[in-house]
Amino acid sequence: MASQENLFELRRIERTFALGEARIHALRGIDLDIRRGEFIAIWGPSGSGKSTLLNLLGLIDSADKGSLAFDGQDVAGLSDDALSDCRSRRIGFVFQNFNLIPVLSALDNVSLPLQVQGRRSAETRELAAQWLGRVGLGSFLHHRPDRMSGGQRQRVAIARALAGSPRLLIADEPTANLDSRTSHEVIDLIEALNQETGVTCIFTTHDPRLLARVPRQLRLEDGLISNDAYQEYAQ
Repeated sequence: MASQENLFELRRIERTFALGEARIHALRGIDLDIRRGEFIAIWGPSGSGKSTLLNLLGLIDSADKGSLAFDGQDVAGLSDDALSDCRSRRIGFVFQNFNLIPVLSALDNVSLPLQVQGRRSAETRELAAQWLGRVGLGSFLHHRPDRMSGGQRQRVAIARALAGSPRLLIADEPTANLDSRTSHEVIDLIEALNQETGVTCIFTTHDPRLLARVPRQLRLEDGLISNDAYQEYAQ
């Protein structure tokens, strides 16, 4: 039975990909518990399995072997429709390329996923405006992405991901296209929202300088967790 304290429980997770006649063992037997409300960085060299693990945690991909429980439920028993609904309502995603719709304003970019969930238009716009204010963009509601900096666009993406009150925020290399100062600002913002809302936050990074901002770091090497480190958050 899954622990009520854990958002995720992974046991003996394996994931293999075919590349021509070769077999790539991306994950080689991962055991991992992630508690509700944690703020975690997954890091390691290219090809270590970071993106594969993140896709499993985001319920975008499935394991070849092992079990994965999310929010107390074994995901192997969920239909495709149930998985899609779970991603839509319980998981927020932030990507390194922002994935904003260029012809829409910041307000409309944040509103759109809420409307897809079936919420009323007036409610979604009010909630979107509130979240843009929370990420420091209250005066940019009607700006389109091409009139915003990279850091501002990533803040819009964070507001969009969190506006639906998910249990989990997944961020795949969210600072890859940002300069060092802006990268730290984005991670600080995610950490502050983690503390404020209690949402579990997991992101991948290639930048070891960001790790000092994160209480728990999972280092992957060759498809295995080589280090699972905790530290006090550095103010």
